[in-house]
Amino acid sequence: MKVLFLGSGTSTGVPVIGCQCDVCCSADPRNKRLRSSVLVQSATTTLLIDSCPDLRQQALRHNLTAIDSVIYTHEHLDHTTGFDDMRAFCWNREDKLPLYAGPSCLAHLKRMFAWAFSEQNTYKGYIRPAAHNHGGAPFIVGDIEITPVPVEHASVETFGYVFRAEGRSFGYVPDIKVLPETSRPLLQGLDALAMDALTTREHHTHITVAENVKLMQQLAPTRGFLTHCGHAVDYESTARILPTFMAPAYDGLCVEL
Repeated sequence: MKVLFLGSGTSTGVPVIGCQCDVCCSADPRNKRLRSSVLVQSATTTLLIDSCPDLRQQALRHNLTAIDSVIYTHEHLDHTTGFDDMRAFCWNREDKLPLYAGPSCLAHLKRMFAWAFSEQNTYKGYIRPAAHNHGGAPFIVGDIEITPVPVEHASVETFGYVFRAEGRSFGYVPDIKVLPETSRPLLQGLDALAMDALTTREHHTHITVAENVKLMQQLAPTRGFLTHCGHAVDYESTARILPTFMAPAYDGLCVEL
């Protein structure tokens, strides 16, 4: 199994429009962050996690032309508004594109993109989703087992996920403020874990870099990655202060498990 970080940034992306801070003006390509999304791939299955507004650019950058399913973490716009760009993944398939989400996110998608879910949507050029409400229960796509991990983030229903295939495990939690005690065992001792690290100062809906490190040390993955980072997080200086098993993710990072 391998994981490709299509984007590692927060909702504004980095650089931020109009900002002249050191990170936004940095020449380090690892500080250029599109909105957060990952591709999880096994030998036979390709999963897209969230359809962020930078999906078209990400797909062109990595020659992404087909996926087997898309899985949503939550309904915020920086994780959903690339939905229409998934048309390109439907042009060469006869069946509908499977889509998995929790009930709140699924309802949001059906409101925002009602035309796609309509029974009258039969045109092959449009995205034609086959919607699945996982309801927080584990499910399987191809040869990848997926376990939803409920977390607290703002006021919306939010899930991280654990992906298992070929004897390996990867956890992805791009947006989190609190990890409920009941969810902790689901993220314990994974081969790799990527988790929210928005900023360096206290934030009301996201954990900080320091909070990420503390949580990673408790969960003890073999490898830990920071993602969903804003422009307060400089790649090089942050990498220097992290424990040896951790590193900031960056756009284009491919992790083989």
